Amino acid sequence: MQDNCSSVQIHNLLVYRNLLTNKLINSMQHVLDGKDDEELIYELYAGLISEAEKIGLQGNLWQSYIVYLISRDENVFSTTVEKNRGRIGTGLRRAVIHDLALLRQFLQFDSAVLRNSSLIRGFIPTETDEYQSCAALMDLFNIQAIAENSLEEVADKLIAYYLQHGCGKVAGYAAFRWDDKTGLIGIKDRDRISLDELVGYERQKKVLMKNTEAFLANKPANNVLLVGARGTGKSSSVKALANCYFKEGLRLVEVQRHQFQSLHKIISELRDRSQRFIVFLDDLSFEESETEYKFLKSVIEGSLESRPDNVLLYATSNRRHLIRESWSDRADAEDIHSADSVHEKISLSDRFGITLTYPAPDQKDYLHIVETLAKQHAIALPVDELKKQALRWELSHSGRSGRVAQQFVKHIIGSNLS
Repeated sequence: MQDNCSSVQIHNLLVYRNLLTNKLINSMQHVLDGKDDEELIYELYAGLISEAEKIGLQGNLWQSYIVYLISRDENVFSTTVEKNRGRIGTGLRRAVIHDLALLRQFLQFDSAVLRNSSLIRGFIPTETDEYQSCAALMDLFNIQAIAENSLEEVADKLIAYYLQHGCGKVAGYAAFRWDDKTGLIGIKDRDRISLDELVGYERQKKVLMKNTEAFLANKPANNVLLVGARGTGKSSSVKALANCYFKEGLRLVEVQRHQFQSLHKIISELRDRSQRFIVFLDDLSFEESETEYKFLKSVIEGSLESRPDNVLLYATSNRRHLIRESWSDRADAEDIHSADSVHEKISLSDRFGITLTYPAPDQKDYLHIVETLAKQHAIALPVDELKKQALRWELSHSGRSGRVAQQFVKHIIGSNLS
């Protein structure tokens, strides 16, 4: 162990004190203090392997793990950067510089066993979202690349990182679901569909992308309602946006209908983040006896509290008018102002600035989808035979749609008919 290892006092951190509760950091500090017994070293060794597998760390696992903790840490520095769009006070900046000096020292020292282990050095698990989002910081903490007087530059790049990626659980996930007790929960195994995989509806996708790109560029953008036949790719289009624009700071938050009364709370939690959030309301429709739509109307337009600039609502529905309406509503003898009741029910869909319609494909479009998917999966079946089987499949299922076409192609691949 190097003589100056014991001089590294990680316990003197000011801003990043959350790191002191980490078991592996405490184990390394014990090693640096001379308590490098074999059992402690292998405990640290095993812990790094476990975390690397979970997170997706690469290269020097010790340095990568510390950088990962820094990238995720929610502290007065990282949260202030997000809330104030990069502006921090002089005192806070000095505290960050102080911590970076300590952390850079701490990163230089690992035990001889860890440093020389071919297993640790060569361990490369599958890359994950969590690794991708902190990879931008890895070069900053390359000990050979950083000069002694470059801590100011590192602090500036940390600010830029937190502005783009955020901190805490928001930095590690592209999509979330909402839990009324615990708040945002990251979705680790999200749908990885891309926009290129969605065949057809090019105009709709173009409008959706243009609106989303304006949103990411801090330009005026609209809430979007995607309506149309089932299985036409409405939900997949929204999910694909998170995969396409994750590196630009886009995040997706899925909210269920029974959680609409929490919409104000959800949006309040997102307000001070530097990322851009699409609140995703899938398969939206209401029966006439249900009143949850009023919470949604209030959020979109009508509340005293303004919706923040970093939040949009994208909803999908099989209905153009989201609230079920019957002919009796138009001639309700018990309702003196029945026309007002009707207008209230249809006004929800009017509050979305953009409405994109996804009609069921005709036979030509359906076969085009099948052919395109077949090419993507290298299916060598003759075109005429492919079309014949696709039409037969469609007749025995729920009609023509992109979903039915995908199911048919999966059947062909799974049945070894390709």
